[in-house]
Amino acid sequence: MGSWPDNVGIVAVELIFPSMYVDQTELESYDGVSAGKYTIGLGQDRMGFCSDREDINSLCLTVVQRLMERNNIKYTEIGRLEVGTETIVDKSKSVKSVLMQLFEPHGVTDIEGIDTTNACYGGTAALFNAISWVESSAWNGRYALVIAADIAVYAQGSARPTGGAGAVAMLIAPNAPLVFDRHVRGTYMKHAYDFYKPDLASEYPLVDGKLSIQCYLSALDNCYQSYCKKAESLGKNAVNLSSFDAIVFHSPYCKLVQKSVGRLAFNDFKRSPDDYLGLEKFKDSKLEETYFDRDVEKAFMVNSQEVFENKTKPSLLAANQVGNMYTASLYGGLVSLLISKDVAALAGNKIALFSYGSGLASTMFSITVSPDAGENSPLNKLVSKLSHIKPMLAARKCVSPEKFTAMLSLREKNGHKAPFEPEGDIDHLFPGTYYLTKVDEMHRRYYGRIPAALNGSA
Repeated sequence: MGSWPDNVGIVAVELIFPSMYVDQTELESYDGVSAGKYTIGLGQDRMGFCSDREDINSLCLTVVQRLMERNNIKYTEIGRLEVGTETIVDKSKSVKSVLMQLFEPHGVTDIEGIDTTNACYGGTAALFNAISWVESSAWNGRYALVIAADIAVYAQGSARPTGGAGAVAMLIAPNAPLVFDRHVRGTYMKHAYDFYKPDLASEYPLVDGKLSIQCYLSALDNCYQSYCKKAESLGKNAVNLSSFDAIVFHSPYCKLVQKSVGRLAFNDFKRSPDDYLGLEKFKDSKLEETYFDRDVEKAFMVNSQEVFENKTKPSLLAANQVGNMYTASLYGGLVSLLISKDVAALAGNKIALFSYGSGLASTMFSITVSPDAGENSPLNKLVSKLSHIKPMLAARKCVSPEKFTAMLSLREKNGHKAPFEPEGDIDHLFPGTYYLTKVDEMHRRYYGRIPAALNGSA
């Protein structure tokens, strides 16, 4: 017990998203905005959303059950369960406590962890807690299970197209195919009112759009610089964009991610300007004065275009097709990356990840992929269990903007009503999905489940 377990990381992962979406091109027309404002300006094609039949509890119940079933994991094998979310349906009772109803029939009540909350960063905090648990004297040899899940909805207006919903479950253990690198995390925390939810009766946040972008980019600068410094202090070569095979970001919307790759290139330029021919005029530009400098932004987006196409764009499938999943966004990006390449092409990769939560909390960290891509390898097993993601994206139901707007209005009207019986149709829900059946007069919530597919593909 005198040393850390080796190669602690992700041994299995599951991603779920709503079975309905609204087309962003149709939403542009419905909202009366210019063509391309959402699809090109934001980089979003489709946005997943939930009816009144799904809430944060049902999303988490679904993703946990799916991961356990798909990977043949016994509930007795889980020793820690922690949920990262900012979607709150109760100010006291945790989502984790709701999930215990899956474990109790198996006699499992000795299980650590609760909920972790700070905007889109809660899932990362829960993940780091799980890693620390596995590496600590408290570890009892069982898996840690981390859930990142949210429903992102906005009041009608310019922010609404940046919504979305989804959940990711990650199984943490030693000897993993996706190993978290030690001693290199770069973290940046600061007080800011860029995005927050002070109205406890509403799902909608208050957003200072310009400040939110500034905070995100400032956090990215600081986390990247800290990561590079720590990595280089370990005796490694200088760290820059070429040090990574893939770079995954928290994605409020895809266009911001593309700008963020350019931002990292600008950071590299500031450290080694002589390596960047033709950009000499930006040598005296200061990081903290260029968050909204269009010339800097454009120059380094162009300079980093190949990096974006090869190292980041493959991770944006879920973000483009589902939207912002808040705490699950970064990890939906990781799943998207894993299903975008052959296992042999993933083997041995170094993946950088940037997590951001408003308010603000942020970290850049990295994962090293196992070099073993053999047919029976843990890496091959992990990736093969994700083969259902693309077919499920294609199988979703497209809903008109009019119906989408009406369904969000219904959520807004009935969000805290008790007693309450949802009106939404359950026929469109994916097999195996948990859904809300009723809320009684004491605000207690009850759930049913769509039967799982016989072939286990859902």
